Amino acid sequence: MRARPAGYGRIALPGGRSLLVHRRSLAVAVGLLGVAFLVAIATLTTGPYKISPGRIARILAGDRTGTEAYLLLEQRLPRVVAAAAVGACLAASGAIFQTTSRNPLGSPDLIGFTTGAATGGILIILLAGEGSQSALVAGTFFGGFAAATAVMLIGRAGAGTGQRLIVGGIAVAAMLSSTNDYLISRAEIEAAEKVKAWQHGSLNAVSWQAVVPLAVAAAVLVPAALACSRDLRFLELGEEAAAGVGVSIGRARTLAMCMGVFLAAVAVATAGPIGFVALVAPQLSRRLARSPGIAILPAMATGAVLLMCSDFLAQRLLSPFQIPVGLVTGVLGGVYLAWLLLGAERRGGWESGPRRTAATVRRGHPLTRTLRSSRRPPRRP
Repeated sequence: MRARPAGYGRIALPGGRSLLVHRRSLAVAVGLLGVAFLVAIATLTTGPYKISPGRIARILAGDRTGTEAYLLLEQRLPRVVAAAAVGACLAASGAIFQTTSRNPLGSPDLIGFTTGAATGGILIILLAGEGSQSALVAGTFFGGFAAATAVMLIGRAGAGTGQRLIVGGIAVAAMLSSTNDYLISRAEIEAAEKVKAWQHGSLNAVSWQAVVPLAVAAAVLVPAALACSRDLRFLELGEEAAAGVGVSIGRARTLAMCMGVFLAAVAVATAGPIGFVALVAPQLSRRLARSPGIAILPAMATGAVLLMCSDFLAQRLLSPFQIPVGLVTGVLGGVYLAWLLLGAERRGGWESGPRRTAATVRRGHPLTRTLRSSRRPPRRP
């Protein structure tokens, strides 16, 4: 039987298989889910029209009469569920892209993937009018995938370096942002206003019609992302080390890119392009969990809490008026990015951050034992 790395445990799965789990990461994820539950209770009970927890329990138990039941079931509850699911999807997407690029700035909203998804969504809204949620998801996915392909090609032209990927992504994002502005300027007034409101990133008018496809997509994509995390852990150790244990580099990167783009696309289709959650959540979760490798589950819980708290502020800061949640996350993300840059300067330059992270991952990674054993020559009889 293989020895478990320190701080890790195994969870038994059907079929005699087991899953290696970082104990602190699991504890952090459970704790953040408790915080998300408290934020959900605060969102459901407060507001211009207050609803007591007892009344919420009776409504959920089947008492659907009165204005309170309508407000809870048709407005507040779908908004809370959408905020949690969108935040989790964005955080998982950010964790995947930061791992594949090996750069803390490798976030889908910063390197153009979210902007490309927004371009696809804008085209669907302008061409199809109201359209359907499935058409909007398809448009955002193809737009995000096209942007991701362009960024990956630029990064590959620079020997696949993470910094080249980031700079190329910022350039692609700038071009796509200009394209989006041009499309809005050429649209009719009504369509332009609708697109502009959606482009800010908002949960103000979300309904169960948008939440159900999001929940179905998340139920499929989240387990798939967790299944891809094994190859991503090896990729964190470097391409040579990953290839040494039999990981197909091209296949693993392509699958991870598709998974990250689809997660970002369903989030953008539901709430519009909400910035900085995908950038901030994976880094905060890694600091909380102290995980040496990728930690998708804590990142998802962190993203859910961040977006739920941001949406709570968006609803209550100027009550009874509501502002787009993307404006709140933009402010929080800007503060985080400034703190990240100042921290990089104190460490002696921006490039030292990712290199030190990679070195730390190599030393403390639970798969380092596997890599060493795979390189050890076989014993002679």
